[in-house]
Amino acid sequence: MKNKLEQLATEKNNPCVSISLNTHRTHPDNIPDVIELKKLLKEAEDRVIAEFGKRPVKELIEKIETVGDEIDSNYNLDSLHIFLSNDTKEIIKSPWPIKENTVHISDTFSIKPIIKNFNRTDNYLILLLSQSGVKLLHSINDGITDEIVNDDFPFSKNPHYLTNHDKLSDGKQVDNMVREYLNTVDKAVVRVNNTTDMNCVVISTEDNYSRLMQVADKPSIYLGNVHINYNDVANNIIAAAAWKIVCELHKQKRTDAIAEMQEAVGQGNVITDLSEIYRAVKEGRGDLLITHDDFKQPVKMTGAFSFELADDATQPEVIDDISSEIAWEVISKKGRAIYTSQEEIKSLGNIVLKVRY
Repeated sequence: MKNKLEQLATEKNNPCVSISLNTHRTHPDNIPDVIELKKLLKEAEDRVIAEFGKRPVKELIEKIETVGDEIDSNYNLDSLHIFLSNDTKEIIKSPWPIKENTVHISDTFSIKPIIKNFNRTDNYLILLLSQSGVKLLHSINDGITDEIVNDDFPFSKNPHYLTNHDKLSDGKQVDNMVREYLNTVDKAVVRVNNTTDMNCVVISTEDNYSRLMQVADKPSIYLGNVHINYNDVANNIIAAAAWKIVCELHKQKRTDAIAEMQEAVGQGNVITDLSEIYRAVKEGRGDLLITHDDFKQPVKMTGAFSFELADDATQPEVIDDISSEIAWEVISKKGRAIYTSQEEIKSLGNIVLKVRY
């Protein structure tokens, strides 16, 4: 995703066509998706021909006319994003819905939804602790991709059982045996974390999660715990439960970023004027950019660091939304760019920048 984002963000072509639409994962909800995609592709084709004619962008027109045939609506997620130029054809499916279906035509791609996807795409582990043993799963967002199989995983049933029946009633002895087992499991998870840098959601009882945290060598790698019905441990059930925890953590990070921005206001390190934000990020001063999901602003460039606002994004030489270009400038210069629908940011403005200096 990072490589795709960089490729799309840095391409300069005239024109670049960006099409984004909400989609559905299941039938029959996905039936209208095909119709909506055809409508947006037709809009893109008509706008390109009207502004550039057919001959200079012949290859692009052919891509617009045929790209719909490459998309199977039965395998969509929650939104679909298509990027086309004479040199590029990229189709990206995202688990994040968007505010509205759009067609953007400019000399750069509109990458706002891809930045959002990049920020909120997570590779992480799911540790399933059950009576029958322990599994470690690799998950991307709300889907499990594969099971980790190595010298440690999967674990068989807890081998630390008590052979002395007189001690079965000794709660402390039983608890020590469980802790010893979980300590072994934790060390195996840490070994995977050390090589992959992936953190872990734990599926277990509250008691076992508490014990795991008490013996954990690196407690910070565990994102949280969820308890499920162990009569139903299908992958989709496990993934959905774990993904809720990850989403809550994403929301908390956005909340923390807003608090950081509000604190920076008192230090005089926040810019809210759009043209000043643009100049600052071009100069590499952008540390944290927060943009409200609803915000977009068409502009027409008048210089290397200047532009005038535009009302009609369909007009020639108009950049449909300058905010996505600003966000990429921040990311490419080692800053953070966050999109949020949380209303707290609007007290500062629809787009705000914390600067490094």
